[in-house]
Amino acid sequence: MNTYDLHWTSRNAYISSFDVRSRCLSRRPDLDEILIRKLKEICGEANVLTRKDQIVDYLKDEAADSARPLPHEDIVVAKPAKTNEVSEILALASELRSHVFLRGGGTGLVGGAVPSRSGIVVCLERMKKIEIDRENLMATAEAGATLEEFRKQVQEAGLQFPLHPGDESAQIGGLAATNAGGANAIRYGVMRNYIKGIEAVLASGEVLILGGKLQKNNVAYDLIDLIIGSEGTLAVITKVIIRLTSKFGETAVLIAPYSTRIQAMSTVPDILLDGRLPLAIEFAERQLMEKTAKTIGEDWPVKEGNCCLLITVEERTREQLLSESARIAEICQKQQCLNVLFAEPIDLQNRVTKVRSHIYSALKLDTADILDVTVPPSKISQLLDLADRIAAEYDIYLPMYGHVGDGNLHIHIMKQNNDAGRISKIRNQLYCAATKLGGVITGEHGIGRSRVDSVPQFLDATQLRLLKGIKKVFDPDGILNPDVKLPH
Repeated sequence: MNTYDLHWTSRNAYISSFDVRSRCLSRRPDLDEILIRKLKEICGEANVLTRKDQIVDYLKDEAADSARPLPHEDIVVAKPAKTNEVSEILALASELRSHVFLRGGGTGLVGGAVPSRSGIVVCLERMKKIEIDRENLMATAEAGATLEEFRKQVQEAGLQFPLHPGDESAQIGGLAATNAGGANAIRYGVMRNYIKGIEAVLASGEVLILGGKLQKNNVAYDLIDLIIGSEGTLAVITKVIIRLTSKFGETAVLIAPYSTRIQAMSTVPDILLDGRLPLAIEFAERQLMEKTAKTIGEDWPVKEGNCCLLITVEERTREQLLSESARIAEICQKQQCLNVLFAEPIDLQNRVTKVRSHIYSALKLDTADILDVTVPPSKISQLLDLADRIAAEYDIYLPMYGHVGDGNLHIHIMKQNNDAGRISKIRNQLYCAATKLGGVITGEHGIGRSRVDSVPQFLDATQLRLLKGIKKVFDPDGILNPDVKLPH
């Protein structure tokens, strides 16, 4: 297999690839030749990539450069087109004890798609069939279908997939494997709430078919729930059956500006306790929204206040939309909200949504790491205060925004002297702050390879023992996505 000679690191220096390979098990060149030859027999020669220029795009994801683990570049990329080809690849990998790394759309933020050892990167981008069943309000999608294409076909059928759990280029298999969430989780939940069936391939090559187009199923232990969110460590998801809904009605976005963050945070429980369930409630600082808007050539429409809530409302009719929006605006004003902007025209909604969705890209170059800690929604204000204290302690800027309606906060640790030890301390303090408030270190991005070293500190020994036992049952030789989800 071909390798790179150099790696770029967050320290703005080069180190040799030998240093990375030295951390891995020794390789057997004779197995490499057998592996590549057999992979070509399974997938076709054009769908097995080994050259440096061919594999470069399969060595990274969208994590910040300094947070993303260094890739092990001694890999071969295989692109199966059918489930039986995935089965043959895993049976071969099991026989040769070759590690297998799973590749979706590469949109993850925690290094989950970055190969950490020599082995096979299985990319399912050729498996992208989608079938819509209107009568049962279900869709069957292969793992390589993109979210964009899936949503398009669902909408063309007059139905709706109510979540928006990631980048449009994210793939269905990856969304299932990470139990992706997104802004709409406050009303509609996460991927787990919509997956009714899964086809997956075990490390042995056996094909597992679970669930179906069913609303109820109490036959056995729920293996579907185990595989969802397992980040490719238990099985390779090849097909997913997803529950759909009838088409959305009318939507609008309310931008509610506030002078203080405590006023904004106090509004969230008031909205929920009043029985209102918006599609999304997001929080952001005005300075951050203005910076992001400028980066993408847009103009942020609200010029007052220091921060704001972005409240997306969805109702069946425009009359209901106006009534619900008016009630939410009234609740906002009780917490001393300034003038609420009612963004109903679709072009204005799209502008607001576009700015919100580009915050990460606007900050990425200066970001050392992006966290997605999650706490009970009532604790968000306390989490923000604790994060402010940590920022002051380390004299560092920590931009914060996120899905405050479901307690999921994104905190950027910005680059400052590229001091990896200092960044690690800040990250750990933020994790500790979240867990002390009854939260967790990740709500939607997952563990991947970037967070795996933190897992033992925030899971007790009993949970770790059970989780490792489950991994052993599904993957006795540990070939599936090593160094992800659970520490060795």
